[in-house]
Amino acid sequence: MGATLTDVTYAQVQAVLDSLGSAVGAAEAHGCLCGALCVREGFTTPEWIAELIEAGNTGRIDGHSQRTLEDLHQETLESLQSQDFEFSPLVPGDDVTLDDRVEALAAWSGGFLYGIGAGGADRQIAELDDVGEVLQDFSEIARARLDPLETVDAGEAAFTELFEYLRAGAQLAFDELAALRAVRPRPEVVVH
Repeated sequence: MGATLTDVTYAQVQAVLDSLGSAVGAAEAHGCLCGALCVREGFTTPEWIAELIEAGNTGRIDGHSQRTLEDLHQETLESLQSQDFEFSPLVPGDDVTLDDRVEALAAWSGGFLYGIGAGGADRQIAELDDVGEVLQDFSEIARARLDPLETVDAGEAAFTELFEYLRAGAQLAFDELAALRAVRPRPEVVVH
């Protein structure tokens, strides 16, 4: 579980973000992308990259890095649109400490909420029963930390439960917001 969405890995995305000098990590960046895709029809890779670079300090992106982010954007959109429940949050795999994976889940949740807001969400979205509940839960998960008194097995079980909830919650938000997304005007976006 974790590590890869389809082809693009967490480590590859993190390397790209590090090369950009972005203050955003791979999990948070992917969460932001997912949130924006839920509320904005036609949210583009260049718009997402501009968000990531604004959070950094270099502003330059090479061709390989651009393709990596384009591939992740495309894979994410396709997985959210799939009827086969293929979507998965991009977080580190089991080779990373549980503490770091829980931290990545929290960052992904926070990124998702940021993406919803930055994508032009309004109060109407939070008032949708199922979506509003998911967003509320995501705000709690964004503060998740590993309980030092929990056993490793209990911690792993909690991680898996949160991971699956994020997976299902993001898919639900994407599906439930389809009609709203289709009729919303695209906000003015300045891409640097």
